[in-house]
This record gives sequence, structure tokens and C-alpha cells, in this order.
Amino acid sequence: MSDAKALATLSRATFSNAFAHLYAPADLKLFLKTSYSLAKTRRNLADPAIGIWLLEADGQAVGYVQVGRCALPHPDVTPACGEIKRIYLLPQWQSGGGGARLLETALAWLERDGPRPVWLGVYFENVKAQRFYGRYGFEKVGEYGFVVGATVDREFILRRG
Repeated sequence: MSDAKALATLSRATFSNAFAHLYAPADLKLFLKTSYSLAKTRRNLADPAIGIWLLEADGQAVGYVQVGRCALPHPDVTPACGEIKRIYLLPQWQSGGGGARLLETALAWLERDGPRPVWLGVYFENVKAQRFYGRYGFEKVGEYGFVVGATVDREFILRRG
């Protein structure tokens, strides 16, 4: 399986595992189709301004992280800011150190030319993830609405640096 196909499949699976219960099935289906399509995944992989790493176990993709320029709606975001856009692992691979490896790889890439502000959005009820990011120096600096169909989720905006 190509990296693009593995990433698109993993992206849909991990987002669904984490959040499918929040959305109407039709809204989720459309969101997955547009946000995690094979074509969009290929474009992201080809874009030098986007960094993506897969975590594999026994030859299977079990997690990934995607980073790039920050696009979060916060007044302090500048073109120099980086963002952890997505970091997901399949449930059975969470809490085993894979998330830390992915995050550390992403931070090293984003800060390869020196320190800079790094941002991320996290679902407001995902306290486990918030604690994880806190261990890496991320602090809550705002909130925004993440739209999936008719649902607008409350997301916290976190920043490091």
C-alpha cells in the first residue's frame, strides 16, 4: 500500500474512532471524504511546507502527525508560526510512547531553524491530550469552533513558545 493510501485510510479511521459519536453519520461521511481524501492526502504529502510522519508497527501504519504553517484563528498567529495540525494513533497504540515520538519529531521539524511559536487545537473534552501537550510546554491561549457539518465543536487553542 502506498504511503498516501495508508495515510488516508489511517486518517479516516483515527478521526472516526475519536469523534464519530459527535456527528450525524452524513456529516461525518462528507467530512471524511473532503478532509481525508486520497487526492488531498497526496497533495499534502507533496507539499514541502507540510511535514507528515507515519508511525508503523509490524509494517502497518498505526499513527501519524501532520504539521505546517499555523492557520488557527487567533490574533497572535503570524506567518512564522507552526502548527501541529493532526496527531492521531489507533486506540490500541495510545499511551505506549508513539505519540511522544511523533510529537517530538514534529517539533524538531517545525523548530529546525530555531525556536518559534508552535500552536495546536485540541477538543475541549480531551483532557488526556491536553495533559500530554502540557508536558511539552503547550498552554491554553484561546478557543474556536471546529465545524463538521451541522456541528461546531469547542476546541482549545494551545501554544508553545
